[in-house]
Amino acid sequence: MALIAGPTASGKSALAVTLAERHRGTVINADSAQVYRDLRILSARPSAEEEARAPQALFGHIDGAEDHNAARWAAEAQAAIADAHAAGRLPILVGGTGLYLRTLLDGIAPVPDIDPAVRAAVRALPVGDAHAALAREDADAAARLNPADTTRVARALEVVRSTGRTLTGWQATRIGGIASDIALLPMILLPPRDWLFDRCDRRLAAMFDEGAIDEVRALLARGDIPANAPVMRAIGVREIAAMIAGRLTRDEAIAAARTATRQYAKRQYTWFRNQPPANWHRTNETDSITLRETFETRFHL
Repeated sequence: MALIAGPTASGKSALAVTLAERHRGTVINADSAQVYRDLRILSARPSAEEEARAPQALFGHIDGAEDHNAARWAAEAQAAIADAHAAGRLPILVGGTGLYLRTLLDGIAPVPDIDPAVRAAVRALPVGDAHAALAREDADAAARLNPADTTRVARALEVVRSTGRTLTGWQATRIGGIASDIALLPMILLPPRDWLFDRCDRRLAAMFDEGAIDEVRALLARGDIPANAPVMRAIGVREIAAMIAGRLTRDEAIAAARTATRQYAKRQYTWFRNQPPANWHRTNETDSITLRETFETRFHL
């Protein structure tokens, strides 16, 4: 199984599609925003031309009203990998969501289902109140997490309240990982930051021009998606929604989305530089032909 990973706008998708064309591959999405069918443009899903060049899986297959997560994606990815192998194809995972990749390869903590009443109560709390409660009930998690990280604070609090055991305690054991069952061919793209941020800026401006605003307008018009749903937290949704509501001008919305994109790219860059195993190949190359040749040479394709 091949893995092409790295921060947003680093050129992962183009490399994955090229490799799939040349080596009978199936491109499998590992990006948490690109699973949503509502956000083709804003999540930078593959273009129609790229889709026609090679088989692809797990792109745009989830409705925005659904609460997708790493555990669900890992199960879907295992099935997609099995389907590719059965068809005699090379599975090529591509994406920038480190949690998804870690869950697939290393497994997931066997946390029991959360009591729906507990989850509803926790998710209804303002993030400041939730963090304060977490400090009382799981001090280590509260110290480790950003107090403004709504998703992770809520997750840690709902787990300790529903199970009586901290999330860290559950995470000491992991089940279901496939790392020991596959031959992994990993490449991490870590291009120069100035190059990366320039690509992020240009791509975001193009998104505004090419339909991202209409995507968010349609998302808001549905009326069945909670404000805290994962799809609503995708970068650009909040900024465009504020523009549509008249709270930001177009230029202000683009500037805010650019800032959020750069901050996200920085976090991804740091994660992929430091978290994956040291023997995973990392490169700062940006030329697509050189990247393809390096991958093929390194892994004898």
